[in-house]
Amino acid sequence: MQQLLNKTKGDKVIWTLVILLATMSLLVVYSSTGSLAYKMYKGNTEVYLFKQVAFICVGIGLIYFAHMVNYTLYSRVARIVFLITIPLLIYTMFFGVTLNQGSRWIRLPIINLTFQTSDLAKLALFMYVSRMLSRKQDQIKDFKTGFLPVIIPVAIVCVLIAPANLSTALLTGATSMMLLFIGRVQVKHLALVGLVALVPIVFLIAAAMIQHNSGNGVKPRTEGKSKLTARYTTWVNRVESFMYGGSAAADDDDNYQVNQAKIAIAKGGFFGLGPGNSEQRNFLPHPYSDFIYAIIIEEYGIVGGAIVLLVYLVFLFRSIQLFRKCPFAFGAFLSLALSFTLVIQAMANMAVNVNLFPVTGVTLPLVSMGGSSFLFTCVAIGIILSVSRYVEKMEMKKPAAETEVVA
Repeated sequence: MQQLLNKTKGDKVIWTLVILLATMSLLVVYSSTGSLAYKMYKGNTEVYLFKQVAFICVGIGLIYFAHMVNYTLYSRVARIVFLITIPLLIYTMFFGVTLNQGSRWIRLPIINLTFQTSDLAKLALFMYVSRMLSRKQDQIKDFKTGFLPVIIPVAIVCVLIAPANLSTALLTGATSMMLLFIGRVQVKHLALVGLVALVPIVFLIAAAMIQHNSGNGVKPRTEGKSKLTARYTTWVNRVESFMYGGSAAADDDDNYQVNQAKIAIAKGGFFGLGPGNSEQRNFLPHPYSDFIYAIIIEEYGIVGGAIVLLVYLVFLFRSIQLFRKCPFAFGAFLSLALSFTLVIQAMANMAVNVNLFPVTGVTLPLVSMGGSSFLFTCVAIGIILSVSRYVEKMEMKKPAAETEVVA
């Protein structure tokens, strides 16, 4: 064990934050799945706890393996992995496992497990964009030779993800824009992309307003519609619920989720009801994934929710410090891109839980119940720690080199 710890390198603060979030995950997932496990497994309430322990063990293993790999290898495989994800996203769109009228998953043969291809696509995209930004710094101000080669991959991935998972596409696009801004892309080029991206958003808001003003209080149902039409109806319903508070109809799922999350937060108060004492876990849909932050506040109060928020902000701060220390552009851009996407996803999840953002399907990184998103998050953190390990090694060599010069 001591030998393994000696080989573990990278930012110790990031490692500590990972352990903190994993511990919180165990506590909250066990609490939020107790009733579900009792119902599904005839009284065995520890089933999901053991599954989460297994996911965390595998995830820590992935972090350790990814952080031991020289981060320059990710630059070499970035283009190949990105090109593989494009047909995977297309296949998922038409032949993937369907849930809520959206095809987000594909089923792996033999092992019969599903994974969300958008998670792989985000990782591949940020590796590829980081590679392109690092190689095109001399031409990055030029629209044709610098900007287009970088923005086209972003547009392709976002367009392919959007039909099944609009929220993930928007978050990926926002993260990419921040990365391009830091990568010295001209503001006028980014503003042009922003205006184009605003068109569908404005259209959705207008459609929600028209539906609300012309409707009778009952939202259109998605049953019997094509996948794309059903997803469009879902988006409009969610925007309408966010803007106008939804209807009182029992089948208004989005409004029901938001209301139950509000009740959980109100019950939590300042210090919470205590670990395992959540009451809304029996009423709140997906309390172990999309709405796990509401359960955290209910059990640990506003203090617990603020601590979780602070953990993600410290993670972002350490990644920004890593960006400033890394001597090579690819490692700097890659670590910053992956940290941005994790923290932005966390902020989006927390914003949904406290009703500052329309209902989405994004999870709380490293805290929500394990799945493909959890494992890909661990790989992303491992890559960040790989860059950190290299920076740490360079800093250890500096004093020795300076001593030689003085001598």
